[in-house]
Amino acid sequence: MTLQINREVFITCAVTGSGQTQERSPHVPRSPAEIAESALAAARAGAAVVHCHVRDPQSGAPSRDPALYREVTERIRDSETDVVLNLTAGMGGDLVFGGPEKPLPLAEGTDMAGATERMAPIADCLPEICTLDCGTMNFAENDYVMTNTPGMLRAMGRMMTDLGVRPEIEAFDTGHLWFAKQLVEEGVLEGPALVQFCMGVPWGAPNDLNTLLAMVNNLPPDWTWSAFSLGRHQMPYVAAAVLAGGNVRVGLEDNLFLDRGVLATNAQLVERAVSIVEALGATVLDAAAVRARLGLTKRAPR
Repeated sequence: MTLQINREVFITCAVTGSGQTQERSPHVPRSPAEIAESALAAARAGAAVVHCHVRDPQSGAPSRDPALYREVTERIRDSETDVVLNLTAGMGGDLVFGGPEKPLPLAEGTDMAGATERMAPIADCLPEICTLDCGTMNFAENDYVMTNTPGMLRAMGRMMTDLGVRPEIEAFDTGHLWFAKQLVEEGVLEGPALVQFCMGVPWGAPNDLNTLLAMVNNLPPDWTWSAFSLGRHQMPYVAAAVLAGGNVRVGLEDNLFLDRGVLATNAQLVERAVSIVEALGATVLDAAAVRARLGLTKRAPR
């Protein structure tokens, strides 16, 4: 593969995620006000896109409550800071089996919802982008499966297309990218598509450059892509993605540390990413440039 460095890069900040990070860092935002402020701080630091989950304000547990998404959305849109809003549509596909000897009944933590319910916050808030986790996989824990069947993905994808919300296809493995191309071929999603390569998440695509390049080489040439990895690999992947022709994602959803033993804020992670991108001789794009590149329409507060 010929080196195809991306000279105009946009940075996505994944602000809080749905993982069990609340007790590991005081900087992981919990309430809608905290999530919105952390997202806006990341935007001021150089992120053109903010990717937001929501959490129960009391417990910090991941939530699908449309009212929480609405509050985050309104706080971001009402601010004077311009940023592209990317909301998750990944919640509601959690399947937890009872164990190797007695998989049924399903265990605590199972959260399975229909396509319309999963898409309710997207239909209500109409963000510019929302995520589409493009496949099912064994996900880190022993008996947990991230569940996204072809039928579910076709239904959610059609809803995104009908709503005019740009899907960001989350590809955790090579088969997810394969199915994403099928969705575009079927007309469920419009091309050229937007893809996020999610690297190093057990047990999806392994955290190595050969796998990343294999995925990049299987991407249609007119598609736009970003990549990220977890923990201490987050910043090396900033450089790897730019050098391979892509864009980058950082944020507390994927990594809590700025340096060894030093807890980060979202803004600090974005600032570090900006410094790496610029050191490679590339320019960091702002929200307006990303909208122009991806054909997005800025939504007004409502």
